[in-house]
Amino acid sequence: GLLTVALGQIGNFLAYTAVPTVLVTPLGALGVPFGSILASYLLKEKLNILGKLGCLLSCAGSVVLIIHSPKSESVTTQAELEEKLTNPVFVGYLCVVLLMLLLLIFWIAPAHGPTNIMVYISICSLLGSFTVPSTKGIGLAAQDIFHNNPSSQRALYLCLVLLAVLGCSIIIQFRYINKALECFDSSVFGAIYYVVFTTLVLLASAILFREWSNVGVVDFLGMACGFTTVSIGIVLIQVFKEFNFNIGDLNKPNMKTD
Repeated sequence: GLLTVALGQIGNFLAYTAVPTVLVTPLGALGVPFGSILASYLLKEKLNILGKLGCLLSCAGSVVLIIHSPKSESVTTQAELEEKLTNPVFVGYLCVVLLMLLLLIFWIAPAHGPTNIMVYISICSLLGSFTVPSTKGIGLAAQDIFHNNPSSQRALYLCLVLLAVLGCSIIIQFRYINKALECFDSSVFGAIYYVVFTTLVLLASAILFREWSNVGVVDFLGMACGFTTVSIGIVLIQVFKEFNFNIGDLNKPNMKTD
């Protein structure tokens, strides 16, 4: 189990270095329907009709995302990455995210975290603004580290900084995910967390890498519809998995009593 998880994370890391973030992050949701289907066969867990419909919607939405996603990377070298990281728009976005995180962690979470699920979800999702771009940046910087050129030293420093940011954000995310799971239902948390996390990660990636710059209106609407379809599928799988409902119930007559 640990080996397969490690291989999956390595594959996820390589995917961020090879294709646009706007495609990789939403497709991470495919683990939910595939896991549910395998669990129903191998572990004999019950998968009701809503869960099966959610699996179908998740797969259909993923196909739409693949068809309409950007076909090329907007940032392919370390120099381009450094230029994007120092862009005033992205720096301003990071300042806003840091301010919101400080407010949530030190003021709002202690008072309202255990009673409002969106507090912990917001903290973990905002941290995704650092996690995913850092992962992609590490992959780009690593390409120049082992080359004997003047930029290799700068690439090493950049990689170390991004590793530190990635490590801190992951540790804080784990802490608040555990807090959320102690207070709220894991199925509801997982469904809402996926939608909010993916939305904020796509926003951060769009500002940093500008992957939407070459996307037309049709492709943009297609990706929005695909992401919405995947999100609905995840909600059906996660939130309604405990419902005792199957297709046979549709054939039962509606018995009314006086």
